[in-house]
Amino acid sequence: MGKNYKIIAIGDNVCDKYLSRGKMYPGGQCVNTCVYAKMNDTQASYLGKYGDDEVAKCVQDTLGRLGIDDSFCRHYSGENGFALVTLKGNDRVFLGSNKGGVAKDHSFDFKESDLDYIKKFDVIYTNLNSYIEDDLPKLYKTGVPIAYDFSLRWTNEYLEKVCPFVTVAIMSCAHLAAEQRETEMRKAQDNGVKIVLGTIGEEGSYVLYGNTFYYANAVYAEDVIDTMGAGDSYFAAFLCELLNNSVTGKIIEGTEKQMGERLVKAMDKGAAFAAKVCAMEGAFGYGAPITGRTEIS
Repeated sequence: MGKNYKIIAIGDNVCDKYLSRGKMYPGGQCVNTCVYAKMNDTQASYLGKYGDDEVAKCVQDTLGRLGIDDSFCRHYSGENGFALVTLKGNDRVFLGSNKGGVAKDHSFDFKESDLDYIKKFDVIYTNLNSYIEDDLPKLYKTGVPIAYDFSLRWTNEYLEKVCPFVTVAIMSCAHLAAEQRETEMRKAQDNGVKIVLGTIGEEGSYVLYGNTFYYANAVYAEDVIDTMGAGDSYFAAFLCELLNNSVTGKIIEGTEKQMGERLVKAMDKGAAFAAKVCAMEGAFGYGAPITGRTEIS
């Protein structure tokens, strides 16, 4: 078991509406991260923005059933975030989304009470789908390290804006040649990120720490039902491993050699957990009949 370390995920929530199944599944990278953290013996809470429709209710009800605190979430009148998805074989294919629904129209506007709450956690997780870039300086001042998912969409300008506030980042690099991947990971490091993960799908993953790249193999998933959540599950397990097997509760501790060993173990843990998650429907199950819109205007 873990040592009561806690992750707070601040940002997106959606339901993924699988048109091929007639079901929707709660998710979004931040919600996924909370659920996967709990599955890896780490406490998790969610702070995001809800609409007031059945999609929002589905997400809230699921987090309630799983015992994940969302009491600091914002509630607005309007449509919750959702994405339209289908399956091509066992791979999930995104057909579009409503860009977060109400989330894109309202700022977080963090108050002192929010920041005092956030300071109780060991890691803040967020990502490029959370409309949070302008809030990062305020979150950074809490002293809680920020873990950030850049997915596969970033520019030099975006890295320059976000990376100075980020301790550990993940970048999806399967679309890049090896030389390009190294270049992009070094850009993140040069802009301030201490630990840069670069995942390359079935080819494994790399982490850049100090001036050294470390590599870990992917883990073969024997029973692939749905690849939704594979990246989120990898990163969540990686973060939990670093926390739960630390001496001080810090993401970064020890000598460079010790950190290298810790990072490889964390990559191995992430790869193994991601393979398990591919056997779940949706990101982590809890499917319900689709309600609301099934088109993107």
